[in-house]
Amino acid sequence: QVQLVESGGGLVQAGGSLRLSCRASGRTFSIYTMGWFRQAPGNEREFVTAISRSGGSPNYPDSVKGRFTISRDNAKNTVYLQMNSLKPEDTAVYYCAARLSAIVVTAPIAYDYWGQGTQVTVSS
Repeated sequence: QVQLVESGGGLVQAGGSLRLSCRASGRTFSIYTMGWFRQAPGNEREFVTAISRSGGSPNYPDSVKGRFTISRDNAKNTVYLQMNSLKPEDTAVYYCAARLSAIVVTAPIAYDYWGQGTQVTVSS
């Protein structure tokens, strides 16, 4: 079993920055691919980015490319999402997810464990 706990969400003005953290406990953190997803009210859960266990292969949809950066610290069992130049359309609940595979994929159904989510609200 893996437990994931997100933190770092909050309210920020457009153009501002936030850094989300997701700390994993349970099974060895370094063997998982870690991802971030988001879900706004009335919308499906959307892939934001993911990173392989080696720290490589992050990819980003066009909606966040150049503004968001994922990183991980295996020694701290933590993955981060640095979000810059935030826009009101980034407002959502952000979820951390873990996958029992080294292959980075974008489909939520492919992830095995999920955090409880953290709210990010960007005001205009």
